[in-house]
Amino acid sequence: MSNRRQFITTVGAGTVTAVAGCLGAGGEGDDGNGNGGDSGGDTGGGTTTGSATDESSEPITIAATVSRSGSFSSAGEDVETAYRLGEQMINDSGGLLGRDVEVIIRDDESDAQKVREGLQAIISNNDVDMIWGTFGSLLVASAAAVAEREELPMLSANFAFMEPHLNNNYEWTFAPFPKSRDMANGAVKLANLAPEDNRPVNVGIWQTNTGWGAELGRVWSEALEDNGHEVVLNEKFQIGSSDFSTLISQSKSANVEYLLSNPAPGGGITAVKQMQEADFLPKLATIERAATITSWLDATGTAGLYTQSTPGWVPGMVDNGNEEMLEAFRAQDGVASDAYPAPTVGGSYNVAQTAKQAVEAAGTVDPDTVRETLLNTEFRTVLGEFNFDENGMPVEGDLAPPMGQWQDGLLRLVIPSDVDSEASTDLVYPAPAYDDR
Repeated sequence: MSNRRQFITTVGAGTVTAVAGCLGAGGEGDDGNGNGGDSGGDTGGGTTTGSATDESSEPITIAATVSRSGSFSSAGEDVETAYRLGEQMINDSGGLLGRDVEVIIRDDESDAQKVREGLQAIISNNDVDMIWGTFGSLLVASAAAVAEREELPMLSANFAFMEPHLNNNYEWTFAPFPKSRDMANGAVKLANLAPEDNRPVNVGIWQTNTGWGAELGRVWSEALEDNGHEVVLNEKFQIGSSDFSTLISQSKSANVEYLLSNPAPGGGITAVKQMQEADFLPKLATIERAATITSWLDATGTAGLYTQSTPGWVPGMVDNGNEEMLEAFRAQDGVASDAYPAPTVGGSYNVAQTAKQAVEAAGTVDPDTVRETLLNTEFRTVLGEFNFDENGMPVEGDLAPPMGQWQDGLLRLVIPSDVDSEASTDLVYPAPAYDDR
């Protein structure tokens, strides 16, 4: 394997230039954020059959599933929006290697088995060059199993869970997305934004009873304790739970000042409403995954205000194609000229950017060469700059994940705190009383 690193520069959202050499040709987890069958149907510009060479006029074909229905449908809609924006971005800039890109998408119904069935159906009927993942660790891990079996490069955001990368010997699965260890570092940065004489000391963790929940519980505890906090509560709850009264009572008794949790969207909505009803108000409340959906405030009302999340991308980010993505998003029919995409749109759009840069640097869609290029290239996307490690994760420390706080009807950028944009803001700390919102 080559040890050379290629530096990829994105000019806007389209043109990519390799400025440090070019590689030649040759050469089930749990639910996480880090969270079909034929009934879903393919969507795309058409289907391609038979073999296509790099010189062919046939499109480069990408297979994907998204959750148009089921428990992750709100996030799945955002993933599909991002993939269509990415497809448009690539094709408007001349395609890849002189060929158009076609993304064929099926509904996975928020079901791991449907992910496998949907991808296999697309692969069986098309000359597929790459796979793009869906939403949540359970579903993305299912897609990864297909990619590993078919030996096709797969890129997926919305996959923070590290354990599958470390335990499943991934060779073809790459996640251009912050991982649990990065989210823990973000939690420390968030706490350090508070005034030094009023920083939260007592930490409470509500972890889902899943592998990703356990992983987050561990890395959150380690990072925050190293930063001088005390973890006074670390309890599990079931995905789908609708009663958080015991956790709330335990947290109040332990005087939890900084709450961290990773519920599914429905559970997070229920939890913060019950927190308001019980008048449990931590100074900081980071609700991963659930507090990333566009409808968070519509569903939670004032209870969901001033919560934080680390969704991979946050409105207010700049450079590396952010301005171009925002312009393309607002140019869609029915989208307001001042609207911002959901965090999952931004995080998933970076998949298309990574794919574009990798294929152009490789100079081919040959799977082995693209895989080698992914391992030996530095990427610049709306999330930031990063390399992949040998496990298909961003190298530790490369991606400092942005964090947002819900203010003024929007998840607004608070970390990094030195970005000056229309959607960036200062952290409101401590969270105002419910009656004052």
